[in-house]
Amino acid sequence: MDFLQSNLIYIIPVLGLVGILVMLSKSIWITKQPTGDEKMNELAGYIADGAMAFLKAEWRVLSYFVIIAALLLGYSGTLVETSSSLIAVSFVIGAVTSALAGYIGMNVATKANVRTTQAARSSLSHALKVSFTGGTVMGLGVAGLAILGLGSLFIIFYCLFVTSTGANVNGKEMEKALEVLAGFSLGAESIALFARVGGGIYTKAADVGADLVGKVEAGIPEDDVRNPATIADNVGDNVGDVAGMGADLFGSYVATILATMVLGREIISPDNFGGIAPILLPMLIAGLGLIFSIVGTWFVKIKNESDSVQAALNLGNWSSIILTAIASFFAVKWLLPDTMNIRGYEFTSTDVFMAIIVGLIVGALMSIITEYYTAMGKRPVVSIIKQSSTGHATNVIAGLAVGMESTMLPMIVLAGGIYGSYHFAGLYGVAIAAAGMMATTAMQLAIDAFGPIADNAGGIAEMSQLPEGVRERTDNLDAVGNTTAATGKGFAIASAALTSLALFAAFVGVAGIDKIDIYKADVLAGLFIGGMIPFIFSSLCISAVGRAAMDMVNEVRRQFREIPGIMEYKARPEYEKCVAISTQASIREMMLPGAIALITPIIVGFVFGPEVLGGLLAGVTVSGVLMGMFQSNAGGAWDNAKKSFEKGVVIDGETYYKKSEPHKASVTGDTVGDPFKDTSGPSMNILIKLMSIVSLIIAPHIAVKQKTAMLEQPHKTIEISAIPFQKPVQNAIVINK
Repeated sequence: MDFLQSNLIYIIPVLGLVGILVMLSKSIWITKQPTGDEKMNELAGYIADGAMAFLKAEWRVLSYFVIIAALLLGYSGTLVETSSSLIAVSFVIGAVTSALAGYIGMNVATKANVRTTQAARSSLSHALKVSFTGGTVMGLGVAGLAILGLGSLFIIFYCLFVTSTGANVNGKEMEKALEVLAGFSLGAESIALFARVGGGIYTKAADVGADLVGKVEAGIPEDDVRNPATIADNVGDNVGDVAGMGADLFGSYVATILATMVLGREIISPDNFGGIAPILLPMLIAGLGLIFSIVGTWFVKIKNESDSVQAALNLGNWSSIILTAIASFFAVKWLLPDTMNIRGYEFTSTDVFMAIIVGLIVGALMSIITEYYTAMGKRPVVSIIKQSSTGHATNVIAGLAVGMESTMLPMIVLAGGIYGSYHFAGLYGVAIAAAGMMATTAMQLAIDAFGPIADNAGGIAEMSQLPEGVRERTDNLDAVGNTTAATGKGFAIASAALTSLALFAAFVGVAGIDKIDIYKADVLAGLFIGGMIPFIFSSLCISAVGRAAMDMVNEVRRQFREIPGIMEYKARPEYEKCVAISTQASIREMMLPGAIALITPIIVGFVFGPEVLGGLLAGVTVSGVLMGMFQSNAGGAWDNAKKSFEKGVVIDGETYYKKSEPHKASVTGDTVGDPFKDTSGPSMNILIKLMSIVSLIIAPHIAVKQKTAMLEQPHKTIEISAIPFQKPVQNAIVINK
């Protein structure tokens, strides 16, 4: 036990390393699986080449951004005493690690897709094992890199700025170490935003083009080899739902841990770890969550063709959550002292554990609610199917209504989670609740990444014209994957809301303000501007998809018109031209939305001050969370309404299948929902986190200097305003005006 106490700070990165080693072993297992016949390998090669072409083009552009931003950060770090030029190094490492996380996921996904197709030729259980193992590589890679990177950098900065100078762990030196560490989170979130927006534009431009011309106009299946856009569509599943989601949750993971660490610095902790137990706790919980996510993956298996894939995934997910909750209790009791205080709010170690439980419950409930609103056979999706019978317009109306309705329960759960976690442990409770929710990110991401792999596997089966039984197995996996993708996005937006609130609290502390008064005209104006940003951001993303899709539609029509023999399987479509259209459009269109997220808080903060910037952050957080939930759930419901027609749906006593008029209406709804659920919706959570992190980075530069002289003059009196939900502080000195 003494060894653990004295070396805990070094053990945390080791937990991340364990995750990476397990990831490597699973990646090797994937590469050893059979890849099928020559046709399957040829198609998989097209997808892999297209995915890497996009990634290289994106990295080429983002490398300029990273260099320029690092130089600016390095200079700014020399201007205030609580920062350092090393923040530039931290930023670059964060950006590179985030890009690496996306690459790992996409590399294994483009290997696992064709192997899943081959596995589906033998059994559903083997196909699930291959596809889920591919997703597991993504999940473990993201979580392992995050814990290893964050834990290692914290050791370096802690030793450099705090222990080497003999400074107080609650003082300016620790604040400096965490401010420099925040550069790692900024780098991760910056790359995540561009990866998410760029990948979303790519995948939906290809998907919309393939659907409108292939399915609606030409009347051929979605993944038909004759469709020129089908390769770009399958590439898009990887660059959007694998690389984009991986970078997204990597950023969320890091930002959540960082926000909790920043608030933990404010807690004076008489513990056995040199007073830094509240700072170490979120990293330790993340490490434990990674280990128990590995354990949870062992439970994801089925035996028979009739077994439920969703039930297997749920068993693995709940196993990791329950084991992490149990381990968190012992970790909290071991690390933290009996009582602590943050900003006048007193709480106990048991309160901290209860806040973690609140976070885990919120994450689980968000997944359950999202599954209800997007899963096949549930009332919301059925309502869209029924309204498809009267045409395209009523389908779209139904989908919009479902999306709007789907925000109510998640917001109630989220509000309850915020209230409950604050009640238990104040602002630190809110932050540690978010850390608890994100602890099983490795499992959440494994479940999410399995979906695009299964989708690609189905596409390869269709294009290779394999037996119908193979496609039935991949469709089974794909249908579950649609739901897991939607629940993953719900989980991501919920975690972003709690993370942003924790970052917001950290920003307020560093910026030197104690309240944000919305009665002030400038603060209220900032609130309204913040509420507007998610709308203009979404508009830019959706418009970008529309423009790129138009180019894709025109190209597909041209090929059908000018290349004779495509429809008769006598000529090969020019897949590479469709891939190039999506790649160029995504790189071109991702810049402006990204600039809005990065530049707006800088302008508002330096021109109007920290309080107005706080109003802006409040507005963008509330509006962004609602927009993210609405768009992701509406898109997911539209998608599964369309897929329901593949097995047949009964509307008013009549059964309808693919190519029927209601099915065509559902395709239109799905086309509208595509940019909702895969471009603008998922980007909302990165938008609100990135703006909060940028604000935290610039907080020392715009901080309001506190006038402590008043406290030193005994003849003056001070009025101390109450903190909401405040518990009484023992031995508090009450000063009346």
